[in-house]
Amino acid sequence: MIEIKQFRKSYEGFVAVQDLSLNVEEGDICGFIGPNGAGKTTTMRFLSTLLKPTKGRAKVNGHDVMKSPVDVRRSIGFMPDSFGVYDGMQVWEYLDFFATAYNIKRRKRKVIDDVLALLDLDGKRNTDVNLLSRGMKQRLALARTLVHNPPVLILDEPASGLDPRARVEIKELLCELQKMGKTILISSHTLSELADLCTRLLIIERGELIAEGPIQEILNRVREQWKIEIEVLGHEEIAYSIVSAHRKVTNMDYRDKRMSFEFGGTACDLSDLVRDLIMKEIPVLWCREVDVNLEEAFMTIAKGEVS
Repeated sequence: MIEIKQFRKSYEGFVAVQDLSLNVEEGDICGFIGPNGAGKTTTMRFLSTLLKPTKGRAKVNGHDVMKSPVDVRRSIGFMPDSFGVYDGMQVWEYLDFFATAYNIKRRKRKVIDDVLALLDLDGKRNTDVNLLSRGMKQRLALARTLVHNPPVLILDEPASGLDPRARVEIKELLCELQKMGKTILISSHTLSELADLCTRLLIIERGELIAEGPIQEILNRVREQWKIEIEVLGHEEIAYSIVSAHRKVTNMDYRDKRMSFEFGGTACDLSDLVRDLIMKEIPVLWCREVDVNLEEAFMTIAKGEVS
């Protein structure tokens, strides 16, 4: 649905994006993450026909970004990281303006009502846009991208500046849009939210793609050792001595009857360790693997560098 090949954008004195190639499949919610200045916004602006490349090409919904920009614009809904609303306009007028820009005939403008309902903006229909809260303005900006029913959404930091409730609501909206068949490319610094939202992840640094794939695949790739927690109901000192003495256990931490450590062995090795505890009649409440989270994976893969 989105294809970029060897995209480079150079400015005098530095290269913002260098030879970037990536693919986003139809129906994906694809997270695009990286430090500030990594090239995310530059790439999204190129896909949205707002920026000419130094070299490279891209296709969106089968249309070449450089050769068929009008077809690309009809295929996408682009929400930039910063956007403006027009003073003196009501919410429905704001959407009607963009419907006109997309050549939607007046008799078909019922789509505005549908979009207002989808984004729960019905009650704000006749409200001046400049009186909306930050969260409602974000919803309105997302509504603007949907009035022409594009198959592809390109969203640059759509949850930026929102309170926790509004972030959850935006995430729920994006999940609903995916169910409706939309392909979504979304950039964000709120990595924990991307973990249960996106189907795939693209990690960019210094204008280069340094990791891509399903989120779990990326997490597994950076996990060199298991992170394990074991909790016991008694004989804590004996349990601690057994676990800490195991040759595969490192970085041991113990608090509140719970032992946390890194384990470099196999699943069979871990099973043997738990068996040793049970053989010593130590009541093991549970033993579990602690998942590597997205922030840890990002910090492991990325070096914190920008272009």
